[in-house]
Amino acid sequence: MSEERRVVRRALRPRAWLVAAAGISAVVLAHWRVEHIESRVDSFEHTFAHVRWSWVLAAIAFNVLAAVAGAFGWDTVVRQAIAPPHPRRRDVFSAFSVGLLGNIVLPGRVGEVARIAVLARRLASRRGIWATLVGTVVAYRLLDLLPALGLIAYTIAYAPMPHWALRSVWVIGTVGGMLLALGIASARRHERELLQPAGRVRRVVTLVREGLGVFRAPAAAATATLYQSIVWLSQLFAVYATLRAFGLVLPLSAAALVLVLVNLAILFPLWPGNVGLLQAAVAIPLVGWGVDYGQAVAFGVGLQAIEVTVGVSLGLVCLAREGLSISALQRFPDDRMDPHPDSQAVEVDDG
Repeated sequence: MSEERRVVRRALRPRAWLVAAAGISAVVLAHWRVEHIESRVDSFEHTFAHVRWSWVLAAIAFNVLAAVAGAFGWDTVVRQAIAPPHPRRRDVFSAFSVGLLGNIVLPGRVGEVARIAVLARRLASRRGIWATLVGTVVAYRLLDLLPALGLIAYTIAYAPMPHWALRSVWVIGTVGGMLLALGIASARRHERELLQPAGRVRRVVTLVREGLGVFRAPAAAATATLYQSIVWLSQLFAVYATLRAFGLVLPLSAAALVLVLVNLAILFPLWPGNVGLLQAAVAIPLVGWGVDYGQAVAFGVGLQAIEVTVGVSLGLVCLAREGLSISALQRFPDDRMDPHPDSQAVEVDDG
C-alpha cells in the first residue's frame, strides 16, 4: 500500500506544479488589465524581435563564470572539511553543476541533495561522508550571506526597493546573520573527541560540524567568500547585460534590484523555476523605472531563459560524465543514490 501511495504521489506532483503555475500566470495576466492586454502583448513580441544577441552572449558568459566561481567556492569549503586525498576539482565542479540542474528541473531545492550525492559517490570509502558534505553545503550557503548582504545594502542605497521586498530582506538578513554566527560558533567549539562512538545522532551532528571546518580556517573562509563575491558580481553583470539585450538602458542599481528580487522569488521554490512568480517579481518594480510592462515581462522571461540555458547545459554535460540520468535526480532524496558501489573510488587531487 505504501508503494501505491508513493506512485500516486509522484503522478500527482506534475499536475500540482501545472495548477500552481497556471494560478500565478493568471495573476500576472490580471495585472496587465484586460483593456491593455493587446498593446502589452505587442510590446512583448516587439522586445523579443529586437533582442541584441551580443549582450545575450555576454550574459551567458557571466552566468558561466558565476557557476565556475561557485564550484571553486564549494571546493574550498570541502577541502577544509575532509582529510586528504581530496576529490579532484573537476569532480567537485561536476557535482556542483548537477546540483544546478536539479534546482532548475525539480522543486524543493533537490539540487542541494543531488550535489552531495554525486560527490559522495567519489568518496564512498569515507565513513559518514554524507553528513560531512551536508555540513559543507551549510557552510557554503552561510558564507554566501556576506556578499549577498553587501548587494542588498547597495540596492537599498541606490534603488527604489518595494516595501514588501524591503521587509523581506530585513527579515532574511537578520535571520541569516544569526545563522552565520551560530555556524561559526558551532564550528569553533568542535571537539575531536566527540568522534568516538556515542550514539548515532551525536555522531551525525559531529560529522555535520566537521563540514563547517572552513570557519576554523580564516584564510580558507576568506577565499571561499571571495569566490562567492565573484558569483554575485557575475550574476549582477549578467542581469545588467540581459537588460541591455532587451533594450533596457538602466543603471547598475536597477540590475541589483532585479537580482535581489529574483533571489527572493526563488528562495522558496514552489515548482520548477517558479515560472510566472519570477517574471511578476521582476516586471512590477521595473514599471517604476518607466519600463513598459510587456517589455518588462519579456525581460523576465529572457533572464530566466538565459540562466536556465546555462544551468541545464552544464548540468546535462556533467550528468552524462557521471553516467547518470535525469530520473536519478528524482531518486536522490529517497535512496541517496548508491547504484554503482564498485565505481565509487576516491580520486586523488592531481593539482
